[in-house]
Amino acid sequence: MNYSSLATLGRRACLLALCLGAGRAVAQPSAQPRQPVTKGAFYTNTYPNLFREAGYRQADIDKKVAQAYHDVFEGPSKVYFEVGDSLAYVSDVKNEDARTEGLSYGLMVAVQLNKKEVFDRLWRWSKKYLQHQSGPLEGYFAWSINTATMKRNSEGPASDGELYFVTSLLFASNRWGNTTGIDYYREARRILDASWKKDGTGDVYNLFNTKHKQISFVPTGDMYNWTDPSYHVPAFLEVWAEYAKDGHEQFYRDCADTSRVFLHRACAAPTGLNYDYTEFSGRPHATRWAPAAFRYDSWRVPMNIAMDYVWFGKDRRWQQQYAQRFQGFLRSKGLNTFEDQFNVDGSRPDFILPAGKVKKLRHSLGLVATSASASLMRPAPPKLDFVHALWNAKLAPYEDGYFDPYYDGLLYLFSLMHLSGKYQVIKPVAR
Repeated sequence: MNYSSLATLGRRACLLALCLGAGRAVAQPSAQPRQPVTKGAFYTNTYPNLFREAGYRQADIDKKVAQAYHDVFEGPSKVYFEVGDSLAYVSDVKNEDARTEGLSYGLMVAVQLNKKEVFDRLWRWSKKYLQHQSGPLEGYFAWSINTATMKRNSEGPASDGELYFVTSLLFASNRWGNTTGIDYYREARRILDASWKKDGTGDVYNLFNTKHKQISFVPTGDMYNWTDPSYHVPAFLEVWAEYAKDGHEQFYRDCADTSRVFLHRACAAPTGLNYDYTEFSGRPHATRWAPAAFRYDSWRVPMNIAMDYVWFGKDRRWQQQYAQRFQGFLRSKGLNTFEDQFNVDGSRPDFILPAGKVKKLRHSLGLVATSASASLMRPAPPKLDFVHALWNAKLAPYEDGYFDPYYDGLLYLFSLMHLSGKYQVIKPVAR
């Protein structure tokens, strides 16, 4: 769940009621883009490296990813903070809180880059301070906590946090096993098993609306009955079907397929843009904090669709066509100047959702990053201009002083990992 300070107030009002640059490297002469393989990387174990195809040296690519990790997790503007000998959290520093979105993103970065200590610290902190240990919300996580007072801003969960927690824990189980201090598989199953016990008691439900087979915006109250397109990550649900082994494999595969169909509807505009929040039909869902439009949550959608294209490749034709529409629209606005909020028809919205305390449209790094990841879907004609644009982008303050090392920084790091082939399905290691 991502939001500005205004959106935060709106979401808190709803939920309380229920108790991402390295220095520039010079590209070598551009290589001829390869044709896409016909099967997903889950089956072939081969992940595309678009930076290599764009002509950059592998040593520079590795350095670029390492520098981005350093900037986000270790540098002077880091969003990762260690607590004592065994805990750590990721903070949305501009909103002065820690939220399940950032914590679970941190877990995914750590397991992908094989940083076990970072993963374990983040998980212990999340479990200690955010996971409900009893009551109707047992197993779920409070989505936000004030890191100064350590008081929860809300008791209610946001479904994307649990989505990333489960997937990251399954990957950790596959990578490191379950006998090194944390039983990752057991922790993933606890969340899933708890979800399946939610039957509406206390107005708490499954993470997925079981009637519509779609992830809910929030698995409580009326928010169980609508969704957020950026929470639709069919690749993760395919992973659950493979590795959760909780008896709900077919349901997860059905939800993955349903998400793919849903995304066709949610991204139907000629621009490829989608609303931040929608009904299960894909039609816009109005909220009390902002009129419906393409805003911050929406930035994640092209990255999620690209992940599904690379990992499982079950909807390639539509995904390629979507990427062509989406990148084509942004290109028409200027590759180095497109702004970060739109009506889905491509016009500028009358209402600008603030980012933190700042209300201003920008050429934001987060959207620069995720729009580059759409190049993985090989839109026709294949172009790597967005890839070069991301390579040349910087995780640094704007001329007006605005800087978001949290959301921009994490999306920047994720997209570098995707485009370099470093964001993968982590399969069990033979032991």
